Amino acid sequence: MDFTAHPCFDDQARLRYSRVHLPVAPACNVQCNFCDRKFDCANESRPGVTSAILRPDQAAAYVDAVLAKDDSLRVVGIAGPGDPLANAAATLETLRLVRLYHPEMLLCLATNGLALPKHAESLAALKVSHVTVTVSAVDPAIGSKIYAYVVDGSERLTGTAGAERILAAQLLGIRRLVELGVMVKINSILIPGVNDHHIVDIARAMGELGASRFNCLPLHPVSGTPFGEIVEPSRERTREIRETCRTYLPQMEHCARCRADAVGRIGHNPSEEQLVLLRTHAGRKKSSQRTLVAVASQEGVLVNQHLGEAREFFVFAQRGDAFIQVDKRPAPQVGQGEARWQDLANILADCRALLVTDAGRRPREVLEAAGLEVFATEGLVEDLLDTLYQGRPLPKVRQEAFKCGKGATCGGNGLACG
Repeated sequence: MDFTAHPCFDDQARLRYSRVHLPVAPACNVQCNFCDRKFDCANESRPGVTSAILRPDQAAAYVDAVLAKDDSLRVVGIAGPGDPLANAAATLETLRLVRLYHPEMLLCLATNGLALPKHAESLAALKVSHVTVTVSAVDPAIGSKIYAYVVDGSERLTGTAGAERILAAQLLGIRRLVELGVMVKINSILIPGVNDHHIVDIARAMGELGASRFNCLPLHPVSGTPFGEIVEPSRERTREIRETCRTYLPQMEHCARCRADAVGRIGHNPSEEQLVLLRTHAGRKKSSQRTLVAVASQEGVLVNQHLGEAREFFVFAQRGDAFIQVDKRPAPQVGQGEARWQDLANILADCRALLVTDAGRRPREVLEAAGLEVFATEGLVEDLLDTLYQGRPLPKVRQEAFKCGKGATCGGNGLACG
């Protein structure tokens, strides 16, 4: 990998190399007062906008198609349209597939940093070389004016409490990435009357943490948002602040406020042909060659867990007349609502079926819409797999074995079953 080929981190690289953003992350865990996410939109060029959402398998195939048309492609990134780490399962699986099929490609990520401490090691393990973290305040009192709310697990925080939570996560996550050898770029949104006097403090703090680049981004007012009526900072004011910040970190001055589905060279909006290519891949069905089966189990021997309570899934494959465990995959984080089941569909994208003791109506609908058949059953995994692969009906769960929210198999906290 050529680390100098990243067009966002190197001003000269943008003239020679292109990048592609994979829009696999629709959900977000922070609502900023300047942000409005839009889907199927071809008319705006700014972060948070995309014309399609891709599954990881679709994204991997899309990279192949882009590379076939553009041999200057050097960077594959994920920048939304929500936050990549609020969609951690889909994001990490996409990065894993791209790394598997294109080991020479630079991988990058843009995040608000709230979930960064939880996933820094995973990103480094996938050899993600560049991460951009948007830090628009290092003073919670100022941050409280920028973030409408912050969702951390099952907690929804507002005001100073929310700003304190995200700042602590950002500082910890950036420090960990630097320790792991990942290049970190900081984006700071310059908001007149809110944090314009504070940007240099952010640059100083980020320089002390070991960040590599600083990008002072003038606010792009978006109609309908709380900051939609603020006047965009002038070029002169932006240039003045950048010069002051240069004392602490090298400045990025060629940012084009890229869309979540950006492709090609920086500064060039996606062409209609490129958008058609993206939408075509978004419409691709999952491969009919899905042969694996996942089970919700406490120990991998019995199917004995409800979908919402499972913290991991054992994945099996048929080998001759036997069935072997080929993988064990973590369940997505609770508290994401329907996005949790979309993440699970991505995690189990190569599985034909999922065996559980029971599942809620909406999770089942989301998973089956993604091509994953859900069976409510119980018993020995080996016997159930033999029955399933032979095409015979699986046994039903005994009525007394499971009572949602009341039995010992369910905590009934309402967070997981949607």
